[in-house]
Amino acid sequence: MIKKGHFLFIVVFLFVLNFFCWKEIFALSQRPALKVSFLDVGQGDSVFIETPQNHHILIDGGPNSAVLEKMGKLLPFWDKTIDLVILTHPEKDHMTGIMNILQKYNVKNFLWTGVVKEGEENKKLAELLNKAQNPSTNFLTASLNIKPETTKVIIAQAGQEIRAGDVVIDTLFPLENLDGKEIKNTSNDTCVVSKLIFKNSSFIFACDISFSGEKKILDAGENVSANVLKVAHHGSKYSTSELFLENVKPEVAVIEVGKNNYGHPTSEVLQRLEKFGIKIFRTDKNGDIQIISDGNNLKIIN
Repeated sequence: MIKKGHFLFIVVFLFVLNFFCWKEIFALSQRPALKVSFLDVGQGDSVFIETPQNHHILIDGGPNSAVLEKMGKLLPFWDKTIDLVILTHPEKDHMTGIMNILQKYNVKNFLWTGVVKEGEENKKLAELLNKAQNPSTNFLTASLNIKPETTKVIIAQAGQEIRAGDVVIDTLFPLENLDGKEIKNTSNDTCVVSKLIFKNSSFIFACDISFSGEKKILDAGENVSANVLKVAHHGSKYSTSELFLENVKPEVAVIEVGKNNYGHPTSEVLQRLEKFGIKIFRTDKNGDIQIISDGNNLKIIN
């Protein structure tokens, strides 16, 4: 039979132990974390990033306005500011949602290649960017001497480094400045490839780059090693080569894909990923995929 004094000691000990356990759990929940959300927007790309210092970054916007609904769930309704938008290339499956974003959100910085392409959608994008860089004032803002917020347009080129608190985004591709160049067919090998680094965690966002573009990045000596790879071109068989995978060495691959007539993701790409023992997630099967990092460990929510 337990003596009363011993019983009280055990109760107090368990209480103290429980207190410290919950204190540690609370501390873990309060640690700054990087959140990378691969959004299910159909047959297209869209990735929303929230840094530990609460910077908001959007890479591509998908083929329709679905990104607006996603953003409405990821951000409080009163927060209409995005620190950085990256448009990897001006094709419908990446660009359409970005045009919706430019109309509904205050975009502080807009990074893209600046290539010129014919077509109504591309003309509309140019108009929206011009308006964002030169916003109009009304009587109230003018009378109060309030300057409207403007968007800074940045032309992507390998070697750029963008810092957002503890997060660094390196531009790996294109290797040359494409601003103002007319391109009839916006080649997948003119798109923006980025690497995000947060302490010991890293992500490669490979846009729609092909075997040829992958090799150019490797030949340029870029460090492409990463924990997570956003698979290029929705899993096209002409992207994500074995050579590229050998250099990236990802633990996780995310394929942003929806219903399509192209056979994406192809069996060839799936087999390559499986050959390297890479864990595969797909937005058409898993829906939105969020990866949280404390700088060392990854937690995947889908």
